[in-house]
Amino acid sequence: MSGSAILVSCSTLPEGDGDEHAVPEAMADLGFKTRWAAWDDTTVDFGAADIVVLRATWDYAERRDEFLSWAETVPALANSAEVARWNTDKSYLAELGDAGVAVVPTTLIAPEDETPRWPKGDFVLKPAVGAGSRGVGKFTAASAEDAASHLKSLHSEGHTAVMQPYQSSVDTEGELALVYFGGVYSHAFSKAAMLGRGREVDESGLYVTEKLGPVQPAAKFRALAEDVLDATAALLGILRAELLYARVDLVAGPDGRPLLLELELVEPSLGFRQTDAAAAWRFASAVRQQLA
Repeated sequence: MSGSAILVSCSTLPEGDGDEHAVPEAMADLGFKTRWAAWDDTTVDFGAADIVVLRATWDYAERRDEFLSWAETVPALANSAEVARWNTDKSYLAELGDAGVAVVPTTLIAPEDETPRWPKGDFVLKPAVGAGSRGVGKFTAASAEDAASHLKSLHSEGHTAVMQPYQSSVDTEGELALVYFGGVYSHAFSKAAMLGRGREVDESGLYVTEKLGPVQPAAKFRALAEDVLDATAALLGILRAELLYARVDLVAGPDGRPLLLELELVEPSLGFRQTDAAAAWRFASAVRQQLA
């Protein structure tokens, strides 16, 4: 099988962040001619490609309606426009929680809602539509006034806010990201704590001091990640194999039980630099599977 593939980026990072450096060669070995293109580049005929893969579209949060309208015009998009619409609004966490998945407790606060009762411990406020760490704030019970101000700021920008208790395990253990290609587990990596003062932020709004490293997840984390993908497929009415890629971000709860922090199906770094070289081959194989 041969074909053409476009890896989709944004104008500020036209060829991603470098994580996929080995992917074009791996895809070439399997017969694909691969190129990068920003999603809003009007000179590119995305419809002519055999497959169009969302990879570094990190400006979608500010232009979500425009981004989703574009996605719906691309017939061979992976992951699909339907998946993108669902996953670019963090209210999906509430849906997964309702479906029985162990998620970090999530409260959605719409602009028309009353100011909530703040948690007694540390908590996080962030926009329901957002990429990276933009608009994310960490607060304590003693800083309720700051939290109210941050919430007002999010609402003034039209955002529904997400409120979650801060998981202290992030400070010591970090987050665990499990990566799947075509619904099949590939590898995992850890991410150091992202919230706090004095962290440098790049032009895309991502922390450049983020520390990543390979890891072998314990069985209970693997099991939850599988539950997350099964529940997601059921909610969307698709097969797991229809997800070209998925990154399941987990943390340990107060009792050590794993909890879903985020499910990334649109534009996450997939940790190719944090795992074995064969991961790029596994990804390329999953691309062929999508076309088959």
